[in-house]
Formats: sequence, structure tokens, C-alpha cells
Amino acid sequence: MVYSPRSARHGALLVGTVAVLGLLTACGNSHDVHSNPPVTDSGTAAPATGGTTSPASGTSAPASAPAGAPSSSTPRTSPSADGGGGTVAASARCHTSELSASVGRNDPGAGQENFPVVLTNKSGRTCTLRGFPGAAFVNGSGTQLGPDPRRESGSPTTITLKPGQSAWAGLTYSNPGISGAKTATPAALLVTPPDERDALKVAWPGGSVPVSGNSSSVFLSVLSPGTAP
Repeated sequence: MVYSPRSARHGALLVGTVAVLGLLTACGNSHDVHSNPPVTDSGTAAPATGGTTSPASGTSAPASAPAGAPSSSTPRTSPSADGGGGTVAASARCHTSELSASVGRNDPGAGQENFPVVLTNKSGRTCTLRGFPGAAFVNGSGTQLGPDPRRESGSPTTITLKPGQSAWAGLTYSNPGISGAKTATPAALLVTPPDERDALKVAWPGGSVPVSGNSSSVFLSVLSPGTAP
């Protein structure tokens, strides 16, 4: 019979013990991984939220921007297509969906017909208007009657409109009965706010308007604060 040295037997016992403990530890760790939730490191960016604008309220929820992306608080500018020059901050400008339009009472004088065209901020935020609105007379089927109105001389200014506040522009033309211009009777007036492309449709209350011939031009003034002179 051959006897193993005591040190060899002691080493074998230690190896077996370590193997058993390792197996028990691995089983315990596997149980912990599946039962504990994952850990989130501090400073990890949260998912972006909001960012949709409601036309009714005019408010928007800011969205979280990825690292290194331009801040959404930086105003963007767009060329003043109808506003009479300069640039208008896109974040501050009144958009068509935030406005309502109306035509005020005629104030005739010296052979002229003078109607205030009013834009009112119906949104829940403060916004701005600058320059000249666009306008066009249309019949019941939406066909334009006569050329676009011409701009009167005037210096555009930025008008700040809080919710419920208004700005107006004067729409003026010579009385066709005096000028002898050819006329048509519009069903509506299309009003386009400065720097916007979508128009607001307003029932036309003024009867016949000049559309061609002598002294048939229609004029629009620059926007001013308020609802009428």
C-alpha cells in the first residue's frame, strides 16, 4: 500500500472546498442579478419629453436636447417676406394659427373708403407682428378679384401682442362711384399676417370694390397697435 504525503492530502481538501464555495457563490450571484433592478449612473440623460405645440394654447413643452446639440432657446430668424424688411425671431412671431382677423367699420372721407383690418392674438402666449399684412378679395368660389393691394409708405415697427391684444392696418380705395373703376362684390377678404403663408378668411362687409380701370388700386398701411385709429 502507498501512502500520500499529508501535504498532498491537505491540498486536495483545500481545492475541493474552494470549488464548492465557488459553485455556491456563482449560484448566489445569478440569483442577485435577476432579482435586483439595473443601476442607473448619476448624470445619465433622461428621455426627452413634450415638444409639441398646441395651436389652441400656443404653449410648448421644451424637449431635452442631446449633448452638443444647439439649444432650442436660441431664437431662429426668417426673412421678412411680407413684413417690410429686416428679420423676425421665429420663436416670437405671431403665427396664423394664433391669430383671428376681422374687418372694422368703414370710415369714409374725401372720396375714399377706409376699413381697418384687425389681427388679434387669440393664443395663450405673447407674440409679435411687424410690417404689412397681405390681403386679397375673393368671390364665393375662392377666386381672387382684382390685383393684390399695394403698400402705402410707412416705417414698420415691431408690435408686441399679449393674449387678447390687437394690431390693425388700413385698407383704402377710391369710391368706385366717383372714380368710375370697374367693380366686383367680394364674398370674403383673405388676410395673411406678416411673414406667414397661411391666410385667415373674413367675410367682406363693404360691398363692391374696384377691381380694374381708373383709380382701381387698393392700398394697405403698415400695422399699428390697437383696433382702429
